[in-house]
Amino acid sequence: MSAIQQLQLTQQNLQNIVIQKQQLQSQLVELNSALTELKTTEKSYRIVGKLMIATPKDKLSSELEDKREAVEVRLKNFNSQEEKLKEKIEELQKKAMDEMKK
Repeated sequence: MSAIQQLQLTQQNLQNIVIQKQQLQSQLVELNSALTELKTTEKSYRIVGKLMIATPKDKLSSELEDKREAVEVRLKNFNSQEEKLKEKIEELQKKAMDEMKK
């Protein structure tokens, strides 16, 4: 596989990582918003299918905290992958330029 093909593939991978990272960031904002809102309310509900079911506030808060922690870990992983891909893209760009000069 040529450096140009590798570069294109790596750029596509980076694009996918960025999209997934944005989705996680959106989830994180929603979770933080839900946790903030939960602190200011007396009753809490969970949506299950088409139903809204009353749920103990502390249980719901704990579940949301767990989800937030999981999302933060995944986000860190995506940040790490993004950095590695950016470095690889720089290397491949240099390789591709060298190939084109030949």
